[in-house]
Amino acid sequence: MPLRLPRRLIGHQRTRQANVQLGIFLAAVAGAINAGGFLAVHQYTSHMTGVVSSLSDAWVLGQHTVVLAGTASLVSFLLGAMLCAVLVNFARKRQLASEFAIPLALEANLLLCFGFLGSRLDDYERFYIPLTAALLCFLMGLQNALVSKLSRSEIRTTHVTGIVTDLGIELGKLLYINRTVDVTTPPVRADRAKLRLLAGLLTAFFAGGLAGAWGFKQFGYITTVPIAASLLMVSLVSIWDDVRKRL
Repeated sequence: MPLRLPRRLIGHQRTRQANVQLGIFLAAVAGAINAGGFLAVHQYTSHMTGVVSSLSDAWVLGQHTVVLAGTASLVSFLLGAMLCAVLVNFARKRQLASEFAIPLALEANLLLCFGFLGSRLDDYERFYIPLTAALLCFLMGLQNALVSKLSRSEIRTTHVTGIVTDLGIELGKLLYINRTVDVTTPPVRADRAKLRLLAGLLTAFFAGGLAGAWGFKQFGYITTVPIAASLLMVSLVSIWDDVRKRL
């Protein structure tokens, strides 16, 4: 991978094209982690809607262990987003080129920790499964906050509910027939660039989920290594630029 590509993807000077390309890449990563992680902990960790719903059900049914596990997942996602904001603002105040690369590198290393924990699930399932689920939720909170900050909340990558909703809105505009001409109101027009972005994010998440599920089924937790390596390849160039500048 040419060094200028990761600099452009994760550099602190943002362009819409770089945001779109990075968003699609990270949507595929989120899909792979979400689908592969389900095979490990039997829980989807990239969105909190299901977690909060299951938390409510478990509370009513008196399933206190499930309530604790759901609360841990929710808090972990929140803490991941909080840490991303801290890291980005810390780097921004110091005018670092790795403003967005640092959280991405952290995600890569934590993903390797997931692979390490996963190898021990069979031996200590009662302890490691809740810990692994919390770790995956932390990862997804970190990534979602990262993409949200660098794209100014235009792009989300870790869950597809909003993507599908916005996609439906744009498709509705695309199919709308402007029968009357009214100079006071503009005609209904779909945002085709946004339509392509949403379709790309949805496709990437689905494709990443297929790859992640297949990889975990065939090879187990070693599947995390190429995913983490790809994240490091994108992030380390900007981090090295800052290190070299300091030296």
